[in-house]
Parts: sequence; C-alpha cells; structure tokens
Amino acid sequence: MRLLVFGQTGQVARELARRLPPDVTATFLSRSDADLMQPATCAAAITARDMDAVINAAAWTAVDKAESEETAATTVNGDSPAAMARACAAKGVPFLHISTDYVFDGRGDTPFAPDHPTAPLNAYGRSKLAGETAIRASGARHLILRTSWVVSAHGTNFLRTMLRLGAERPSLNVVADQHGAPTPAAAIADALLTATRAMTQGAAGGTHHFAGTPDTTWADFARAIMAGAGLPCDINDIPTSAYPTPAARPANSRLDCSTFTRDFGIPRPDWRAHLAGILQELRT
Repeated sequence: MRLLVFGQTGQVARELARRLPPDVTATFLSRSDADLMQPATCAAAITARDMDAVINAAAWTAVDKAESEETAATTVNGDSPAAMARACAAKGVPFLHISTDYVFDGRGDTPFAPDHPTAPLNAYGRSKLAGETAIRASGARHLILRTSWVVSAHGTNFLRTMLRLGAERPSLNVVADQHGAPTPAAAIADALLTATRAMTQGAAGGTHHFAGTPDTTWADFARAIMAGAGLPCDINDIPTSAYPTPAARPANSRLDCSTFTRDFGIPRPDWRAHLAGILQELRT
C-alpha cells in the first residue's frame, strides 16, 4: 500500500512514520512540498504522484491565534483539505482527514455522536467544520475522523506543558469543568492505518469519532501526569471562567466513538496505558 501524507512534523504524522507496517510505503509532505496556505499546491501534489490513499495529518492547530487570523486558519483547515479531496476524487483514491470535537458547541454531558448537529464556538472550530463540509461535497470517498485532546512525546501538547510546569512549580491551577478524553497520537496513527487499508479494499468511510477512554477533565488528566512522572506538583481545580482565553472552549468534548468501532473494529484506546508509555519515552 502506498500512502501520501500531508504533514511531517506534527504529532500524528510523526507517529504514522514510526508505525508503518512493512508492506506500506509513505511519502510525507512538508510545508515546502505543499503549503497549506496555497490550496492549489496541495491538489498538485496529489495529481503529480501515484498512491493508493491520501491522509491529511496537517492542520492549523493554534486555537487562540485563529481568533485573530480566521481567514488564514480557514485556508489551511478548510480550503486546502477541500482541494486535496477534489484531487483524490479525480484520481479515485480514498482521502482520510483528521477533524476535531471543536465542531460542536460543548453543551450537555452526553457524548456527541457523529451525526449530532455542529455549532462551533470559535474560529478554529469553524475552520475545521468548513473543511468537513467541503470534503463531503468533493465527491471523494473519504473518512473524516474527529478526535480530541491529542497527546504524544513530541510536539506542543497539554501533557508536555504540564511536565514542564510541574517540574518548575509546587502547584498548578488547571481547569476542572471541561470534560473529554486525551487521545494518544500513536493510537490515531494506528487507527488511520487500519482504516486506510480497509478503504483501499472497498470499505465505506464517512464521519466517525475516535478518542481515548475513560473520559476525564483537564485537572484530573494533569494529576495523572504528575503521578506518572513522579512530580510533587499539586493540581488545584479551577473553573473555565478563571482561565480566560481568546477562543472559547467547549465544556463537553466527550465523543461517541461507537460507529468507528462498529465499522472498522477499532476500540477506544486507554489513555492511561499510553500515558505510561509516553512518559517512559520521554525519560529515555
């Protein structure tokens, strides 16, 4: 199986490169190969190559920055994935794309199903929803995989931030009224590889959810990080209102992942087991 992957240094792209099965080859495109600020170059990168499937693991992920640069975020998260999907439709190859829980409004305490009405609270969520809408309209056979709270041993993420601050301070204030689930980038990579193989063999795609288990809060996740790392940093629960940010965050990021398990046989990963592995990797 031959893959073309947009993204090279992001969390999921790195894990994809590390976890390729022996019978899979992949070309990873950096920004210099295909600039997501220029959608036409993304389409051209697909048109010029031979592949069995395309995975988009690149995105604008600066949530707060998107509030002041929504046009740029929408180009990266909306227009470029749309161009990729149209190019995949023309070549007749599956297109797999990572999206986010931020397309929902975060109300209630029930996990969001894939067909729940979308209502993003911020510019980042709107930009990702624009990409989803365009992909569905492209005519490409596609998989849109929404996930949440991505973590790994590399890149910029909550886990690494907590480790850094926990080593410097005796206590930290962490939001305790936002609920969701950390999702290991390694598990996302494995899920994408399994789904890609299935789609190249004729499986249907659609829109699905994939997130870690069990659901938790940022504060409880921070406590698990400190305990796993052996850091004596106390975590103080605070409400979202005590930690204002330019972009509003959903209070409920729980995702119903049952359709992905049903259609692809992939269960939710236990983030606690992955946390131990990530911490061990960082130690070594």
